[in-house]
Amino acid sequence: MTFKELGLEETILEALGHMGFEKATPIQEQAIPKILNGKDLLACAQTGTGKTGAFILPVISMLANKSEGKTVVLVLVPTRELAIQIDQQIQGFSYYANVESAAVYGGGDGHDWEAQRRALKNGTEIIVATPGKLISFMANGVFPSETIKYLILDEADRMLDIGFYEDITGIIKKLPAERQTLMFSATMPNKIKQLSREILTDPDEISIAISKPAAGVLQASYLVFENQKAELLTRLIADKPNYKSILIFSSTKKKISTIVSALRKKKIPAEAISSDLEQKDRELVLRGFRSKRVRVLVATDVISRGIDIKDINLVINYDVPNDAEDYVHRIGRTARADTTGVAITLINEDDMRKFSDIETLIEKEVVKIKLPPEMGDGPEWNTSFRKKSNFRGRGGGRSNGRSGGRSGGSKRNGGRPPKRR
Repeated sequence: MTFKELGLEETILEALGHMGFEKATPIQEQAIPKILNGKDLLACAQTGTGKTGAFILPVISMLANKSEGKTVVLVLVPTRELAIQIDQQIQGFSYYANVESAAVYGGGDGHDWEAQRRALKNGTEIIVATPGKLISFMANGVFPSETIKYLILDEADRMLDIGFYEDITGIIKKLPAERQTLMFSATMPNKIKQLSREILTDPDEISIAISKPAAGVLQASYLVFENQKAELLTRLIADKPNYKSILIFSSTKKKISTIVSALRKKKIPAEAISSDLEQKDRELVLRGFRSKRVRVLVATDVISRGIDIKDINLVINYDVPNDAEDYVHRIGRTARADTTGVAITLINEDDMRKFSDIETLIEKEVVKIKLPPEMGDGPEWNTSFRKKSNFRGRGGGRSNGRSGGRSGGSKRNGGRPPKRR
């Protein structure tokens, strides 16, 4: 279905045309009409399905060329990076609609704080904020919460995972009861359902099943002991000199410096990003990675969702993610927009059960590649951990994907909105 068929305002369609967007994604096709009809909405769809457009496009359409000089839309998000990204997307979508937005997040300097304070005080129509930072402005009497007509929670499950429940409910208590509330989440655990019952009124519900990894992603894994990971990682990167963009995920911030040090000792330049970095430093690293000045980036899951970094050749899971769905989000950073990419996971003894859950979720056995002979043997794949599933497989095979056996196996910038790349 095209965006024109969804009933969006003409200025929105013009901006979408300049950006190269013509057809709506499934989540957009289902969500936009419901939002335009004024319904509260609970939507479940994974990263990369067009969720931002699904909630922002209809809201901008309803605000287009009707500026009231006050803040009427509040978008709550879990991270500074996502706040900045959504704000940038709004700038493109609303280029011809006379709708302004601003991102409010922590970790910046005095100049950032003043710019954010001014945006709140001046009544910028759309505010995209992290809960903690918004609460600090509310405590200072800056945020005009009584004018909000639309409340949007994006990546709601991630916000609850990192402890924003009380912040979110505290913010909502200060908003008008009469509002339209939209709640978007990549997963739908019980705590999300509970929150939805507290803040939504007679909502419509949409659930887009989590998609399997893109066909262009070549998936593989190695069975390794923990003390073999660093050496294998450096070998994998050294063997791929033509890969210009490599993203490594660690499940903990503590390991990141260890990984970066191991790479640099082998003369492989690498940068790290986690919530421990100051905001300006995080933005600097991300800009370098996007522009390919930084070839290897080591990160926590802070950027596995919601950050659009294109043309990544290789994703390496240094650790198996704790949540099977996070595996899909991680490796979804490569092979975007019908390109190809490689995703490699390092699996130690403790992570075998978690990786079995991942294979069940994606309905695919990921090939187990032999370690280089000079590295010795790794652990055996413990098939007693495997859950029952629809696929078959037994040890020994490699090229056919069977696992088992031994370890061997914008407006403010001037010009037109950005074109789609």
